[in-house]
Amino acid sequence: MRRLLLLGGLAALALPAPAFAHATLEQTSPGFRARVETSPRVVTFKFDQYVVALPGSVQLFSATGPISVRRVWTNRRLLEASLPRLHKGAYTVRWHAMSGDGHVVWGVFTFGVRARAPAPTEAYGASGPTRTEDVVRWLYFLSLALLVGGLGFRLLVARRPLPRRFYVVTAIGAAATLNVGIAAFILRSEDALQLPFGRLLYGDLTPIARTRFGTAFIVMTLGFALVTGLLFLSWVSDREALLWPAFLLGLAFASGLSLSGHSAADRGSSWKSELADWAHLSAACLWIGGLVQLVAVVWPLLPELRRAAFLAFSRLATVCVGVLLLAGTYLSVLRLPRLSDLWTSGYGHILLVKIGLVALALAWGGLHRVLAVPAAERGGLLPRLRASLVGESMVGMTVLLVAAILVNAKPPG
Repeated sequence: MRRLLLLGGLAALALPAPAFAHATLEQTSPGFRARVETSPRVVTFKFDQYVVALPGSVQLFSATGPISVRRVWTNRRLLEASLPRLHKGAYTVRWHAMSGDGHVVWGVFTFGVRARAPAPTEAYGASGPTRTEDVVRWLYFLSLALLVGGLGFRLLVARRPLPRRFYVVTAIGAAATLNVGIAAFILRSEDALQLPFGRLLYGDLTPIARTRFGTAFIVMTLGFALVTGLLFLSWVSDREALLWPAFLLGLAFASGLSLSGHSAADRGSSWKSELADWAHLSAACLWIGGLVQLVAVVWPLLPELRRAAFLAFSRLATVCVGVLLLAGTYLSVLRLPRLSDLWTSGYGHILLVKIGLVALALAWGGLHRVLAVPAAERGGLLPRLRASLVGESMVGMTVLLVAAILVNAKPPG
């Protein structure tokens, strides 16, 4: 009897009944982000199973607002809508239909008539990055700092086995990188589809996955899953050699943010702007993540390592600060070609706040360089140095918060 139940369960898993799966969109005409030279007479959706049209199943929008759709009908697996004559411009189509299992599926795509179609994340009705997304982006930066910066501290600064807390802090960063990245994708998809989360479960995310943002999300999620696996394998097997590929892959996959953001998509972007953005982010992660390891792991658990770790980290931080300044200056000039943009544009205002915080962090680190480093070289450590390092790390995390807001802001044209 148990064998029969087991075989039945395996058969149910191996051969799921298609009737209980909701309809999946296979093709549209015009295609996703297609540019057509003449106004299409109809818009067509082809599904993998029959669908039923609902009131308002197809909605059409130009850059200025909604356009009335003449008629909507279904023909088994096809959903079609008759369109009025469209002028030159970009258009957004939002659709929903009831599939055979009773679930309502949703989606959005864009096309252009003799014009470039926007990405679905910039479709009509999408509000763009919200304050919630700013916070999520900040948490993502912090996660990367804990993961990549923690690994960098262990390999480039400590150069010796660290207590279990090193793995705990770094693993928190790894888990948060995966989960916060998924939250960021969901928020962008929710905004693009204009759906609450409950309906998003049956949304067609294919157009969003095809954008720079979506491609970067998929590659980075898979990549950081590999990094997380290497980190945990090193933890449980005591094979610290695995930390090197985890660190190098973490640095490499962090470039997904640079390859999908302003440095890759905005006017004037090039491989140089992408490289500068990646170097800027990597230096910030190594600096802030190293500070966290120094304060949370070395200082309370390894008093005999404090002086050597502080001196080694000071050398690494000097390099990171140099990279931050060079890359940040280049990106600022690229995105704000006029000096007046600093005080006349919203992007410039945020950048001024970031520059002020970076100046504070540099001054803080400069005091450590002038006062604490010579004392450590003489064989001693200044009192309250740990508290000062905590303060520097807090300023660094605030810089990441402003950077997250800046990344989601639009530079002036």
